Amino acid sequence: MEGVEEKLRGLSIARRARPEEPTYLLDVSLQPAGRSGLLAVSCSDFAVRLHDKDTLSLVGEYRGHGGALCGVTFARTSPDLLYSGSADGTVRAWDVRRPGTEAVQVFKSDPSHHYCSFDLSCSDGLLCAGTEQLDEEDSFLVFWDARKTVTGGGGGGVLGVYSESHSDDITQVRFHPRDKDRLASGSTDGLVNVFDLSLGGEEEALRATCNSGSSVGSVRWCGTDYGRLLCLSHDEGLHLWDLGQLDTDEPLTVFSAPDARGLGDGGVDYLVGGSWLEEAQRLLVVGGRSDGELRLMECDEEGLRLLRTLRGGHASTVRCFLWDGAGEALVTGGEDAQLLLWKSGGEELTSGKREELTSGKREAMKSASALKLKSRPHKKHGYQRDKKAP
Repeated sequence: MEGVEEKLRGLSIARRARPEEPTYLLDVSLQPAGRSGLLAVSCSDFAVRLHDKDTLSLVGEYRGHGGALCGVTFARTSPDLLYSGSADGTVRAWDVRRPGTEAVQVFKSDPSHHYCSFDLSCSDGLLCAGTEQLDEEDSFLVFWDARKTVTGGGGGGVLGVYSESHSDDITQVRFHPRDKDRLASGSTDGLVNVFDLSLGGEEEALRATCNSGSSVGSVRWCGTDYGRLLCLSHDEGLHLWDLGQLDTDEPLTVFSAPDARGLGDGGVDYLVGGSWLEEAQRLLVVGGRSDGELRLMECDEEGLRLLRTLRGGHASTVRCFLWDGAGEALVTGGEDAQLLLWKSGGEELTSGKREELTSGKREAMKSASALKLKSRPHKKHGYQRDKKAP
């Protein structure tokens, strides 16, 4: 991992931010390079907050969602647009040049839909959200044209819906970072589906189904040309699949562990997530312990290898992170309401002494997840390849 590995090993806290009101920090997104350099954070009080990426100072916030947030992401070709999804049945777009204003776009589908995942394609043209399970059998992938302003409700602006590929809450929707038509989705039904949206309807578009054996928590594209998928389950399983093997007789599984907590030279209590480090061509997986300690690990065919342990930052479970390659910095957020910036050789800059959260405050901070975490094996095992035409 050479240079990047050295940077990770040298990380220490450079900045620390905490909102006045205690709230869980659930997801974080970095504005694409070339703009003012903002971080967007989704919070358990339904707010989306903007921070300066270098100082972590609060720039502004947006309120408008009436349910738990399921993520935030910046547009790539129009990086002044920020999207957030919610269990209130909306995906909203905000203009980050005008903090505190109303959403400039609101995307809805059927009134019965409650979203627990969403993503925007790399071209910014297509928006997709995954719903919670309805009527004990149905869950949907909903698609919109992201460039059209949606007004009103009742499903206006919806391009289409996939309804047959998952049978439970769709916990993760991930577009390919370079291919606007490639989409991966994960669900509490244990399945991770890969679609090529250019091929037509749902049956034709489904290219592969991989089974994690448990409830899917997160899915990340990774590997050379982003040809692999990392899947983390809600019971801390880890699976790495090579989609380059789809048209061969070779197995898709590169590495698989039904419980990865004991791996990585010391073990963790939970897995936070994974990130492909483009400059180093390596897969970073972050795990943590209940006291806030973080472990940075590399993941490959051999499993997990510990790179660095970070201490003295968070006081409880970490819920999100990102690696800023241009700034050579790690950003983490968690259930202690803290947003931390870690840099090589960083020295923490704070106004006054750090205040520790009291146990009373921690008890008062309730998680408002859009998802009721469920973990049960799916009846199917292994994976299915796309069916070839006769």
